[in-house]
Amino acid sequence: MPLSETLARVDADLAAGRVPAARQRLRGLVSSFPNDLALRRRLGEIYRLYGESAQAGRWLYLEADRDAAETSAFEGRYADAAERMRALAWRGSESLAETPFAKEQLEAVRAACSDAVGHDVDWDTSSSVPEPDDRTGRLADTLTGLGCLVVAVVIVAIWVNGLVALFD
Repeated sequence: MPLSETLARVDADLAAGRVPAARQRLRGLVSSFPNDLALRRRLGEIYRLYGESAQAGRWLYLEADRDAAETSAFEGRYADAAERMRALAWRGSESLAETPFAKEQLEAVRAACSDAVGHDVDWDTSSSVPEPDDRTGRLADTLTGLGCLVVAVVIVAIWVNGLVALFD
């Protein structure tokens, strides 16, 4: 479906109060046209309507007139430079940015990600940047699993003792 036709459907969805449908269509358009700042702005504004500040900040991150609280919420949710780079979902060079501010933002995020991972990255390979090593999360998962195992063994032991007592 052509861009103009999809945008007309977005407008119709919004006029009819079908905001989730409009948001989904815009997400698809941003995925297809990741460097279109106008599409990103519209998507960010829809998230703003529903008070989803981190997502509003995400899609308005490249706008000079962005809201500081939304930007902060986005940066808080995607605190790691690689996560932020993946979340922005830009494709191609920063030179494709339509404004100097957007170009500077993209360059800063890419530079921070490159520093964090120890080698140069670009927007087209940002999805292959490894996730941060979350040893704390893995330890918690392991301890939770062990705790469940201990509880299961205790329950089985009580059940077996109950059966033995029943037949005595």
